[in-house]
Amino acid sequence: MAQAKEYYFKEGCFIEEWHNNDHDPHCSVARVRVEPFQTTKLHALKNTVERYVILEGDAKVTVGGKSWQVGLGDVVVIDADQAQKIENILEKDLIFLAICTPRFELENYRECDEA
Repeated sequence: MAQAKEYYFKEGCFIEEWHNNDHDPHCSVARVRVEPFQTTKLHALKNTVERYVILEGDAKVTVGGKSWQVGLGDVVVIDADQAQKIENILEKDLIFLAICTPRFELENYRECDEA
């Protein structure tokens, strides 16, 4: 597999699409990078369950109004339509996989108002 090119996404993070195509509509896998002390925008994915698998760093994750700390090896399951964000709490990049079922599609992304 050729290495995917990283790009900046409006959510406030950098994405490498490792697997996201219409030949496998049931799942997508992306590598996500959040820079030191940055927080992604509060957002939700319509009709899409997302899982974060933390590969490097520590973070504070907020899902459905509840927040907790995560680190290497933790898996966060985010139900469809649930507001979510992640904050890198270290001086180094936070790296995680974002696994979506069905696959991530831009039209399912929506920003949420901060309460």
